[in-house]
Amino acid sequence: MLDKSKADWFHLDVMDGRFVPNISFGPMIIEFIRSTTSKCCDVHLMIEEPEKYAEAFKKAGADILTVHYEACIHLHRNIQQIKSLGMKAGVAINPHTPVEVLKDILAEIDLVCLMSVNPGFGGQSFIPQTIEKIKALRRMITEKNLNVLIEIDGGVTLENAPSIIAAGADVLVAGNTVLKSANPSQTIDALKAF
Repeated sequence: MLDKSKADWFHLDVMDGRFVPNISFGPMIIEFIRSTTSKCCDVHLMIEEPEKYAEAFKKAGADILTVHYEACIHLHRNIQQIKSLGMKAGVAINPHTPVEVLKDILAEIDLVCLMSVNPGFGGQSFIPQTIEKIKALRRMITEKNLNVLIEIDGGVTLENAPSIIAAGADVLVAGNTVLKSANPSQTIDALKAF
């Protein structure tokens, strides 16, 4: 159903039970998903030491690999590794992390994933302060004339999606909103219409 829908990407959350208090899945499941779709596989690593697994996720079929700023001691090295493996590179930041921490790496990445909930569990409510973070990040990207996508992950609904997009977001991750709706394809269509 998702593959036939108008959704552009599969956003795949990998959790290790260390960086976040939940465990999800690894490269094996992503490899299976990759075999079922030609859509972009946007792999979000909510894990410690992501550099140890970047190659495995590339082999599994990740098109975009996003690592957390808070989990990377040598973020620039992580970004170089991801790009050298032929994937697009993303950096995610937690709700308490200011967007300004990305100013020195912004030109090197393809996507910023702003967590609009605390990472690790689905079904949380959108943190309203994220709107100001989106606006600030959009200004940073525009001032530097960069081609970096802003992705919003967490608590995205049909009600708040218009204001998220108006603030400057490019990509909406809407797991529960889509998958718990009565008609997921129709909900995707509604989100795409904004």
